[in-house]
Amino acid sequence: MQQQPPLQIAFVDTPGLHAKAARALNKAMNRTAAAALEEADLVVLVVEALRWTSEDELALERIVRAARPAISAVNKIDRVRPRERLLPYLAELGARHAFLAIVPVSALRGGNIVDLRDTIAAHLPLGPALFPQGELTDRGVSFRIAETIREKLTLELNQEVPYGIAVEVERMTEEDGVLTVDAAIWVDREGQKPIVIGARGERLKRVGRAARLALNEMLGRRLHLNLWVKVRENWADNARALRELGVE
Repeated sequence: MQQQPPLQIAFVDTPGLHAKAARALNKAMNRTAAAALEEADLVVLVVEALRWTSEDELALERIVRAARPAISAVNKIDRVRPRERLLPYLAELGARHAFLAIVPVSALRGGNIVDLRDTIAAHLPLGPALFPQGELTDRGVSFRIAETIREKLTLELNQEVPYGIAVEVERMTEEDGVLTVDAAIWVDREGQKPIVIGARGERLKRVGRAARLALNEMLGRRLHLNLWVKVRENWADNARALRELGVE
């Protein structure tokens, strides 16, 4: 059996596009997504099975305008019942654009993920490796910690405070093999603070516990996490604040 050569794929996960980019944060997210699109060798448009939204249409318009080669990953196929309902949707999706491939997947159950990876690799140009072998990310520990906390916040809040939150790692210290992290959760309105903290602080405790467990596994070490919720009025409308918080 012939062994396949090692492959390296550099993924750039872009923020969503916003048709009405009134706030500085929305404009920054659009700029980030547009810049990544222009530099990509291949675009993967992720859509939800049996759904096509105005945001999907906007993303597809950007892909067409940039003239980038694209495939589509149709997620959440595990929710489609009966499975035959998926076939007309895939046909409609194929009629919307000349995708190089359309790959149905289930991110939750890991269905067809290897096929998606292989499909991406098959449509990428050959070139030298961009990063050392075994390196999984080029972002530092502080960024990864902040993103993990923000992920757990997003899952916990369930769109209650969709874009008004940023996470900033203020300090990291190490003692006796334990990494202690002090992180601030920034909201842009006073009324959002109790939403993030929750009744008797239970929501913030759940977020902290989930983030700590995930980070212990990610970093392979013991970690103590201290979270504070702070208010910075209208930071999402302030370009300078976005830079200071590392959002742009």
